[in-house]
Amino acid sequence: MRRSSSTAEPVLITSAAESSADEYDRRRKKYAIMMALRALAVIAAASTYRVSLWLAMAFVVAGTVLPWCAVIIANDGPAKKRRPRAPQQGHVNAERALPAGDGDRVVNG
Repeated sequence: MRRSSSTAEPVLITSAAESSADEYDRRRKKYAIMMALRALAVIAAASTYRVSLWLAMAFVVAGTVLPWCAVIIANDGPAKKRRPRAPQQGHVNAERALPAGDGDRVVNG
């Protein structure tokens, strides 16, 4: 059974969203690469400690910052698209509207 609509436009493959499985795999791969770079930075810091203290400290800073960046990038999901809301119309159904009040009268319930 096939539904057709005269107003529906076909979805172009270039405008289709990435599948959630592919998007998850892409984020997981980025995380693994960044954590591997962190491991290399820690090893490089240990091996360059005697050569240059400043270079070793730079690798230590990289090894400290990379896990934070990896988590931020791994948790970054696709942007949610929101449709703009239509403005509220000022149409009032006269049959269902409450009558106008005095404004001076206070009712305690």
